[in-house]
Amino acid sequence: MNQVNSKRVVVIGGGPAGLMAAESAVAHGASVDLYDRMGSVGRKFLIAGKGGLNLSHSEPLQQFVTRFGQRQHEVARWLERLGPDALRAWASGLGVETFVGSSGRVFPKDLKAAPLLRGWVRRLRANGVRFHVQQRWTGWDDTGALRLVGIAGEQRVAADAVVLALGGASWPILGSDGAWFPLLRECDFDLAPLQPSNCGFDVGWSAFLRKRFAGAPIKPVAIGWTGADDSRIYRQGEFVLTENGIEGSLVYSLSARLRDAIATTGSTTIEIDLAPGRDAARLERDLSRPRGSHSLAKHLHRHAGIDGAKAALLHEVLERDVFNDPARLAAAIKALPLCLLRPRPLDEAISSAGGVRLEALDEHLMVRNKPGVFCAGEMLDWEAPTGGYLLTAAIASGLVAGAGAAAWLQRK
Repeated sequence: MNQVNSKRVVVIGGGPAGLMAAESAVAHGASVDLYDRMGSVGRKFLIAGKGGLNLSHSEPLQQFVTRFGQRQHEVARWLERLGPDALRAWASGLGVETFVGSSGRVFPKDLKAAPLLRGWVRRLRANGVRFHVQQRWTGWDDTGALRLVGIAGEQRVAADAVVLALGGASWPILGSDGAWFPLLRECDFDLAPLQPSNCGFDVGWSAFLRKRFAGAPIKPVAIGWTGADDSRIYRQGEFVLTENGIEGSLVYSLSARLRDAIATTGSTTIEIDLAPGRDAARLERDLSRPRGSHSLAKHLHRHAGIDGAKAALLHEVLERDVFNDPARLAAAIKALPLCLLRPRPLDEAISSAGGVRLEALDEHLMVRNKPGVFCAGEMLDWEAPTGGYLLTAAIASGLVAGAGAAAWLQRK
């Protein structure tokens, strides 16, 4: 066992929040060591950016902060320190220029995560941050030293301040396995249960639809949903049919509300608008035209733009007699009811909700009953939809926590 004693900030976790915590702490004069359980840092960051790194979103900050739901007021304080525009400027400082895509999302010009990560780690090393990989944090010992287990065995590391940036629980293969949850629970951290976020949902398809249309995209399409408080959401986009149900960007944008509704009532029903570009009256007129010798499939295609997977969805949900009633069929095309049974498991989700409750932290993200211990990133109890929101806020939280740790050391 190797006993290490030196005054410094120790960051546990090498994802975006941990890396920014290290950058922020060292910029404020701290000596920083960063430990990660994987063989290199930023594994999830690289995978998330494999198809094009969605770094942030270009919408106005006032609208941007609303994407964080019940936690928008807390997250807004992080974004005051490092918002979307400041994040783009930060990336530019690493030699990575960005652009705004047609959807408003912000990407590096080369769409790759690797150049940004390489430049980031290189700058951190040049600024004195020391990296230690293949080191799994397993808690504290009786003296308050950090316990870390690596290839060479266990070592105990004394630190004057600690930033925990341990990630969520939805990417276990990349290190975000939530193994920290029971450790923190044993240490009396105030925790909210971990749940899937940005996830798909089970529906319970017939064998025919599973076999023929699993993987089929549904677009253009819109989803309408009414909450228990009668609030109404109608949002357009696209999603994908899966063997079990539905997933995709449009579903993810609503997943927190849908998940919470299912937890309360056991299931929830959405309404799918399969023809968002046409109103019900027009659809009814067009579908009322004589079919002649044309098949029902041909009739739906010609007069409603419905075929393939969209037609299969109609047949999956509707009784046969509805197809002979243009008014009822038009109404169904505009609001096809689909009962969601349950969210998909946590390890299939893009991100996770739950974790260290923000009420347990001060404005610097220090745990109130654990002086010198700070938390950042996805392990905190907040969530956001895909589109750059989650990554921006995670990085911003790392900046707040790292600066807070360095400031606490100075006060101490």
